[in-house]
Amino acid sequence: MSDPLFVHFEDLETGQVVPLGACAVDQEAMDLFTERFQPGWDTAYGAPDAMVYVLWSRLAADKAAHWAQTKVLAVDALRYLRNPPAGELLRGRMTVMGKDPVGDEKGIVIASHDLLDEAGRLVFSCLTRALFSRR
Repeated sequence: MSDPLFVHFEDLETGQVVPLGACAVDQEAMDLFTERFQPGWDTAYGAPDAMVYVLWSRLAADKAAHWAQTKVLAVDALRYLRNPPAGELLRGRMTVMGKDPVGDEKGIVIASHDLLDEAGRLVFSCLTRALFSRR
């Protein structure tokens, strides 16, 4: 029996927009990230692309903790549009683009994910395909 507290395949609808939450670009975290993973990056240019991906990934993972999502099958079409400066608040959202049932127990959800800055400008986007349990 599936857990009734989790969001399942049937609970999501094509066209539905799901807020993923928000996070700030922290200067100390950016300094540490660039030192360890992107030496030579000047943080005056803002957060490097790899850190932007990590920020989105954390928001998506935190949200998915309440979903009956069993596996992310793919993350495609990554687009980086800006490098947000320290202190910038980023908001995540997921738009369900399509759904495909796979038997009686599973279904694939295709979604577009966006990170937006405080002015509503697109910072990052990607497409995902994830496997969800069905009720």
